[in-house]
Amino acid sequence: MDTSKKLILFLMLLGACFRTIAQNTAGQNTPAQVSQTFPASFTVSKDGSGDFQSIQAAINAVRDFSVPVVTIHIKKGVYKEKLVVPSWKTKVFLLGEDKEQTVISNGDYSGKAGINTFNSYTLLVQGNDFRAENLTIENTAGPVGQAVALHAEGDRMLVKNCRITGNQDTLFPAVDTSRQYYVDCYIEGTTDFIFGAATVVFERCHIHSKRNSYLTAASTTPAQPYGFVFLDCELTASPGITKVYLGRPWRPYANTVFINTEMGSHILPAGWSAWNANDNHKTSFYAEYGSKGPGGATTARIPWSKQLSKKEVKAYTLIKIFSGKSLWKPEQ
Repeated sequence: MDTSKKLILFLMLLGACFRTIAQNTAGQNTPAQVSQTFPASFTVSKDGSGDFQSIQAAINAVRDFSVPVVTIHIKKGVYKEKLVVPSWKTKVFLLGEDKEQTVISNGDYSGKAGINTFNSYTLLVQGNDFRAENLTIENTAGPVGQAVALHAEGDRMLVKNCRITGNQDTLFPAVDTSRQYYVDCYIEGTTDFIFGAATVVFERCHIHSKRNSYLTAASTTPAQPYGFVFLDCELTASPGITKVYLGRPWRPYANTVFINTEMGSHILPAGWSAWNANDNHKTSFYAEYGSKGPGGATTARIPWSKQLSKKEVKAYTLIKIFSGKSLWKPEQ
C-alpha cells in the first residue's frame, strides 16, 4: 500500500473513533459545562435540627470567596465558641434569632496561657463584606485585663442590632484598611473598650461604661481622613461611675468625633485625656458637634479638642466617611 492510501485509511479510522466518542457522550455535559451550585443559606441550631450545631462549622461550609451573600441563621442558644471568619470567607451574614438569646461566648484574656490582646477574641472577622445582626458577642473573662469580644479586620463590615459585651478592650476595629458600620448596637466595657485603627461609624448606638476610665482609644493612621465617628449615640454608665473620658490617643494620629450624642453625667468636663506622658494628643483629632445631656457641656473641654462648625459637620456623611479607595454605600 502506497503512502497516500495509508494516510487516507488513517484519517478514516480516526474519524470513526471521534464519532464513537461523540455517540457515547451524547446528552452528557463536559467538565467545562458542569456548574456546581452552593447553598445560599445555612441554619445552626444546638438541638441538631439545623444544618449544623456549631457556628464555625457553618462558616467553614460557605464557599470560598463567595460572590452572593450567604446567610447563616442562628437559633437561640449560647454558643461557646471561639470563631474565625478567615479572609477567604467573604459575604458571610450571621443572623441571630434574638439578640438577647442568641449568644456567641468565650472567655479568653491577655495573660491566659498563649493568649494576648490580639488573639483573646471571641469572634475574629477577616473576610470582607461580613454582616452580623440580632445576636450577642461576649467575652466573659471579667475584669482581668484585655479581653476582646469582637476583633474585626475585614472591609465593608456591617453590624446591626447586636450586643457586644465585655470589660477592657471589648471591641477592636483593628486595621486601617477596614471600614465598619455599627447600627443600633449596644457596646459595653471598662477601659479603652472601643479601640483600633479602622474607619468606623457608630449610629444610634448605646455605649455603656462600667468603670471610671476611658471609652475610646483610636490608633488612626495619618493617611485616614476619618477614624471613629459616633452619630446620634447615647453614652451611659453603671451606678457609681462618675469619671469617664470620651477617649485618649493610642497612637499619634488618633481621630475620634462625637456628633449629636447624648452624654450622661459620667463624662468628665474635660472630655478627653492624653495617653500617659507622651505627645500623641498633639497630632490627634478629637472633636464634637451638638453634644447633649449632663456630660455634653463643652465649655471646660481640654484646649486641644475641637468643636465642629455647621459647615465642618457636613463632611460627616456615610458616603464621605466610607469613600476610601472604593466607594461603599452600606445598606441597613
